[in-house]
Amino acid sequence: MTATADHDAYIAAAPEPFQPALRRLRALLSRTLSEADEIVAYNMPGFSIDGSVVASYAAFSKQCGLYVLPGAISEHAEEIAAAGLKATKTGITFSPNKPIPDDLVERLARASRQDAEA
Repeated sequence: MTATADHDAYIAAAPEPFQPALRRLRALLSRTLSEADEIVAYNMPGFSIDGSVVASYAAFSKQCGLYVLPGAISEHAEEIAAAGLKATKTGITFSPNKPIPDDLVERLARASRQDAEA
């Protein structure tokens, strides 16, 4: 995907099967991080608080990803594994057929915000 100026353009340019999952993530993150600014950084839509990117998301050719600060991933590692999802130090990949549960997205976003504030 090419660089985009905002979340709407990014989602519109993503593969069609991923668009509903990206819209869902955007809504969940926007609601959970209501004080955050919507940004595009590193060619990914994200949410920034006081200059720190606390959450972002992306679409790739075969999967999507949610990216948060490392403390959020480590804090919720057991829940991520229990949901059958793969995680790296800062991200969780998923398919539209097996999305990240909404409540887990919200907990990860809150934990990432706390990590940024620490």
